[in-house]
Amino acid sequence: MKRAAGAAPLFAILYFAAPPAHPAWTLCPFHWLTGLDCPLCGLTRGVCAFAKGHWREAVGFNALTPLGFAMLFALFWHHPLTGRLWSAGIALFALYGVWRVVG
Repeated sequence: MKRAAGAAPLFAILYFAAPPAHPAWTLCPFHWLTGLDCPLCGLTRGVCAFAKGHWREAVGFNALTPLGFAMLFALFWHHPLTGRLWSAGIALFALYGVWRVVG
């Protein structure tokens, strides 16, 4: 119950947050230096859209938004698969980053 109580405020923040779809400037140092999107670019906007149920828009911001959302909320539940989710998630984000730079 305490874990759900910790996750509820985070979900509320994500639900009510409305970052701009096309921000005037970015906080990503990789994007500043290269002009390319890193594996995490668009993830904040995507997670906020995902929390509102705008799944297509969320995936448009970052294809791994559902995975990022699951990883974020897995921090509140201790389950035997949480470590595997995070390990697989980090590997997928790394591969996605390579694909974004090369592709």
